[in-house]
Amino acid sequence: MNYPHPILAREGWPYIAMSLIAAFVAHWQGGWAWGLLFDLMGVFVIQFFRDPPREIPREEDAVLSPADGRVIKVERAFDPYANREAILISVFMNVFNVHSNRVSVNGTVSKIEYFPGKFFNADLDKASTENERNAMVIEAEFAGHSKTITLVQVAGLIARRILCYVQVGDQLQKGQRYGFIRFGSRVDVYLPIDAIVKVSPGDKVSATMTILAKLS
Repeated sequence: MNYPHPILAREGWPYIAMSLIAAFVAHWQGGWAWGLLFDLMGVFVIQFFRDPPREIPREEDAVLSPADGRVIKVERAFDPYANREAILISVFMNVFNVHSNRVSVNGTVSKIEYFPGKFFNADLDKASTENERNAMVIEAEFAGHSKTITLVQVAGLIARRILCYVQVGDQLQKGQRYGFIRFGSRVDVYLPIDAIVKVSPGDKVSATMTILAKLS
């Protein structure tokens, strides 16, 4: 199990506290109808910020999903952050998915780039290039040589905050919690062109537990 943090993400504590206070005030001042409405809002906020422990697959060559959600794209594409041809796998997170982001491979962070941008629906193609996003390039040591993996956190329609907690030079481990995106978003994963993809568009995936691809 990889779980060195609370089961409710720290990023959500202020929101959870505000939702509970609002529900208490609604019951006190507004009666049962308003109270019930704010209770439901509180339940939504709590479920959004849940961050459960995850089992980490043992396969050395596995590239793990960095996010919960649904695969919306698997295609050959150009990785502008590592300047190479790559395989792109995009994972879309709706507001009911866990939004904690996890590291896909063991490796060293070689580059981090943040881009302010727009807030189109995250399942649109243009979200990858026009939305607010944060890209992290990882050099993973595998079978005696380096493999480049790029993880891009992309803000969505109502997401307004991308959080990334690692820096260039950091040594990362598979399953390590490295970031969070608030309220709907996606993560783009750029893989080496010879990676063996294990998922298809439409598949539901879980951060850390689902193997997106295998390195070769």
